[in-house]
Amino acid sequence: MSNQDVVVLNVGGMTFTTWASTLQQFPESRLARMLNGSDHDFRLMNGQFFVDRDGVLFSYILDFLRTLQLSLPTNFSDYQRLQREADFYELNSLAEILSQENLLKPRLEMLEVRFLLQETQAFIRIFGSCSSTIEELAGRIIMFTEQQLGQGWHNNSFPPQRSLNPVPLERPSHHDLVFQCGTDYSVADQLVTRYVSIKPDARKLINGTNVLGLLVDTLLKDGFHLSQINDDVAPESPAHRP
Repeated sequence: MSNQDVVVLNVGGMTFTTWASTLQQFPESRLARMLNGSDHDFRLMNGQFFVDRDGVLFSYILDFLRTLQLSLPTNFSDYQRLQREADFYELNSLAEILSQENLLKPRLEMLEVRFLLQETQAFIRIFGSCSSTIEELAGRIIMFTEQQLGQGWHNNSFPPQRSLNPVPLERPSHHDLVFQCGTDYSVADQLVTRYVSIKPDARKLINGTNVLGLLVDTLLKDGFHLSQINDDVAPESPAHRP
């Protein structure tokens, strides 16, 4: 492929267009080898090279190839993930820059936990400055629902069968997640119960205060430090770790 050819890449669903010469800045990299067909992990599909990696992080990598300078937002915190991507593409120069002590030194990471208690229901929302921590928490927090008939079911000879069904957490953005627990009556007059489990703890909790307590314990064990908690029905609990 000529270095004057235009190349289109689909990286994790995000499309990028650049010159072949840009991807050939470092001939020993996998991106350069991709163009001559010697790296079979990159497939040409419908005129685009498909790469099953993080598209957002690739935008920083492509900018580095274009400018030979590393330019990141002031609030950027995913240095280790970006270094992992640089290692994947075998961009040794970029990986070396990212491994420098001044880039990988501990940074302040903040989490804010919002808790709202309304009668028999509790709502919890977690905001985080580092999206990778939110991703990890989302993988550890599991919500289950149990649905049963309303008040009239006890007139039958046998109660209805109950089963726990996992339901996804709400993810308004990459930096927060929302879930709830407790009981509530649906429109069809059926009682819906929501349980929450936080790994590695195997308990399925329904009481919102217990869920909040387990969540705080989990964050403390993960190295976060509790900065503040407001003693009311809707406390906001900022936590941070270096």
